[in-house]
Amino acid sequence: MNSIFIPPRGFSNPHIQTLWPSAFRPAINLNRQRERLLTEDNDFFEVDWYGDGLKGVVMLLHGLTGSSNSHYILGLQRALAKAGYRVVAINFRGCSGEHNLKAGSYHAGFTDDIEQLYQLIQSRYMGLPIYSIGFSLGGNMMLKWLGENASNINVQAAMAVSVPYRLAVCADRIDQGFSRLYRYHLISLMKKQLANKKRFLATQGLKHELERLSALGDIQKITTFWQFDHHVVAALHGFDDVHSYYAQCSSVSYLKSIKAETLLVNALDDPFMTPAALPTKQELASHTRLITTQQGGHVGFMIKQGSTFEYWLESLALNFLRTIG
Repeated sequence: MNSIFIPPRGFSNPHIQTLWPSAFRPAINLNRQRERLLTEDNDFFEVDWYGDGLKGVVMLLHGLTGSSNSHYILGLQRALAKAGYRVVAINFRGCSGEHNLKAGSYHAGFTDDIEQLYQLIQSRYMGLPIYSIGFSLGGNMMLKWLGENASNINVQAAMAVSVPYRLAVCADRIDQGFSRLYRYHLISLMKKQLANKKRFLATQGLKHELERLSALGDIQKITTFWQFDHHVVAALHGFDDVHSYYAQCSSVSYLKSIKAETLLVNALDDPFMTPAALPTKQELASHTRLITTQQGGHVGFMIKQGSTFEYWLESLALNFLRTIG
């Protein structure tokens, strides 16, 4: 299904849509409450709460190497709270500004922490509807969680933006053209994070976890997601290899099982994927709707109102939740 998204004149290029908001969007300062959640495997993750409305509780899930401070999370958290929702933004393990305590952290199919946050919300805010909105890799994680737990959870509605539904297809796409610059940036950042984590584990005396990271060997020559996901992600998280990881964690395999009203939003010019990565109609549940726009980039969707830039995803999310609520 197509929907109307019209970028401002001069801002239709997918790379401008992708990069401009991160680089030039004015800072958003919210007086949020941070909470640390301890996990059953002796680790932790942190979440940031904002708003005290009674329309419902909305979980926000960031993308790869993002956090609750990503511009698209802060912007949507502010908009939802203003509209009367209580909003909680997750920081996946190691993304809150502090290293987690395990060699591994999160990956495209890691749903344990989403489930723990959901259970907390359900017990703490009984009677309030629960919604979920995920971006990019976080959206993939969310959709997998919604599908694999469909019979055990009560999420009123979910929205997923710029999701890499087929991980292998997207890993190939980011090896091409200008997208290789995104690949270089993301992989360089993840390698730096691993080097910093090794130093952290050593200072904390977490010998076993340090040994697990050291066992990966020299990862500095890794340049592609296929390599990184094979030698690092699959190795740390118990997958046989990268093919097993991609097959088990691609959210397209879980979409048919989702019971919540779900909205999927993707731009056809997304530099992180191709139309071949999108789910077919046959792969969607009957109450899942796919919106594709000709333009918008990756988690971009920047529009202009008067002389100021705004973000179409925020109004789209608010309108979607209103139709459900």
